[in-house]
Amino acid sequence: MNTTHAESSGLAKTLGNFDALALGFGAMIGFGWVVLTGGWLENAGTLGAVLAMVVGGGIMAVVGLTYAELTAAMPKAGGEHNFILRALGPRPSFIGSWAITGGYVTIVAFEAVALPRTVEYIFPGMSKIPLWTVAGFEVNLTWALVGVLAAILITWINIRGVKQAGVVQTFVVIFLLVIGLLLIFGSFIGGEVQHMQPLFNNGINGFFAVLVAVPFLFIGFDVIPQSAEEVNIPARQIGKLVVLSVVLATAWYVMVVLTTSSAMPAGELAGADIATADAFGSLFGSALMAKVLIAGGVAGILTSWNSLLLGASRLVYSLARSGMLPAWFATLHPKYKTPHNALMFIGGISMLAPFFGVQMLGWLVDSGAPSIIIAYLLVSVTFLVLRKRDPQMVRPLRVGGAGIGGELIGWTSVLLTAALFTLYMPGMPAALTWEPWLIFGVWWLLGAVFFFKVPGGIKAGPDAEEQVLAVVRARK
Repeated sequence: MNTTHAESSGLAKTLGNFDALALGFGAMIGFGWVVLTGGWLENAGTLGAVLAMVVGGGIMAVVGLTYAELTAAMPKAGGEHNFILRALGPRPSFIGSWAITGGYVTIVAFEAVALPRTVEYIFPGMSKIPLWTVAGFEVNLTWALVGVLAAILITWINIRGVKQAGVVQTFVVIFLLVIGLLLIFGSFIGGEVQHMQPLFNNGINGFFAVLVAVPFLFIGFDVIPQSAEEVNIPARQIGKLVVLSVVLATAWYVMVVLTTSSAMPAGELAGADIATADAFGSLFGSALMAKVLIAGGVAGILTSWNSLLLGASRLVYSLARSGMLPAWFATLHPKYKTPHNALMFIGGISMLAPFFGVQMLGWLVDSGAPSIIIAYLLVSVTFLVLRKRDPQMVRPLRVGGAGIGGELIGWTSVLLTAALFTLYMPGMPAALTWEPWLIFGVWWLLGAVFFFKVPGGIKAGPDAEEQVLAVVRARK
């Protein structure tokens, strides 16, 4: 989108370098590292889990390179929506946008469930007033209300403006980094190398059991493209921040695996309630420090929640602006210039999630992962299509050069994302149960309602968005 269009969109350019990086990094470092690390070590062993994280981070870095070039070339709110629209046309654009929005929404809802789960570790006995039981978990009103109230607060912060959301994000990410430094320090003073045994466990199956968590763990670098119209830095720099955020997240996950495994023998970690918190307490010989780590987990929840709510709302806003969703979602707040209707809609979904109990955590993670991979695959294809069909497009950041290097990155990204998707199919290491497929199906059934209203007969190209908007205006 050119500058004039960006200005007419009404979105305020208020984010700087660190704000954007904090959004991307913070989105990836959610709650998973707190509760899943024990399982990673049990499944794959210390070095097996590290290898899976490095390989997974490498896959996401390759995907991130395609995003980096496209984001620098098209710094527009909505990211994937605009990339795919120019390369493949309106309907593929809707599919990719709906896919990544589904991933974002499931993780926003995940965080609304994760927060009361975490707070209960600090304040045992907070669950009062039983409501019902879901998959063996008794849902209590006080427990659910923790998630609901947090959803209201974070939605309100985002409605107030992206700068306010960015300030909150920056503060919480800094706190999270302090927790990371304490983990490293604790590992040096209280960790034991022999605790890291076994280094490898369950062979290739253990490795894949950790690798399949990659889409969930690394989703978030693509929030930077979603907010590109609100970032007040050069387009080339925006693209670089995408890749840098993936590198930092990979380093974080590797650090968490190594420090946690050094704290306690594998058998004790396997029996821990929240392994990373118990390990942190063990490193410092203090139960209080375990609760400090949980505070870091809460920080991770808030950073991921805040970033992905922002990203999801910008995608919904972009879809509505292009006539692919009801115009109500494209309405900007008269004072704060934020897509407040989109924010309230997604915030409302997250308010419902805690009432389904803690089992919803796993279902949301699993249901969102295939949608995330669909979006990444389409962006990778888009990268290749635009390289071939539109070589003269202005690319402030050209990854891999103008020749075979760029195409190699694109094809590698296509193959890796396609391979990741197959891991969720029946018979594969990460085959999903029926509950995640049900959530996945409901989301795509809702998408089908809007898909058939997407303008057809429009050719892909630089003016695809203008063609779509012309059709939308003609409908009014």
